[in-house]
Amino acid sequence: MVETICNNLTLKIKKKIPDVDDERAQVINYGLQLAIGEIPKTFIILFMAWTAGVFNLTLLSILIIMPYRAVVGGVHLKTHIGCVLATATFYIGNALLSKYIILDKTIQYMITAIVWIFAVSMISLYAPADTEDVPILRKKERKMKKILSYAIMTIMLGISLGIKNTIISNLILFGTMLQTITITRPMYKIAGNKYGYEEYIKNSHK
Repeated sequence: MVETICNNLTLKIKKKIPDVDDERAQVINYGLQLAIGEIPKTFIILFMAWTAGVFNLTLLSILIIMPYRAVVGGVHLKTHIGCVLATATFYIGNALLSKYIILDKTIQYMITAIVWIFAVSMISLYAPADTEDVPILRKKERKMKKILSYAIMTIMLGISLGIKNTIISNLILFGTMLQTITITRPMYKIAGNKYGYEEYIKNSHK
């Protein structure tokens, strides 16, 4: 249903704006699907979180990870059902882990250092992790998002160490780790995604 609505809207946009070619129309269609699909998806995930008893923590998890995901990127599932299930597992799972796992300070510092090193390595290799549907092709934009990925990730982990509330601290730490995993090549293979910029470079050399 979402796909049908987005296709109809895309056709209307193409009729009203003749300059929109097929390639641009695909990008617009994909953006519409993300925007329209996000609304019901968010309500479904929050309802699932409510039934699991972690509504507030799941909502907080979404808000905490949103800035980092916006710049670092990550996988996108091909179907709306798959996307809902994966996103629910991500955010509700983060909330549950953060609620029930207790780390002493020494362990927390060690895990934070490991996550930071892992994140720096993955950001340097893959960020911003785009997809073939919506590639990030402008070098200036890619450079800015990579820099922001390093900065936001480091600030988030620094905040997680400074917060006395262990649950919120865990939300930031585990959320940063999980989001970083979503930009890796194994996750892209599992999700059936390809890095958009990588594909663009590959095709341009043919």
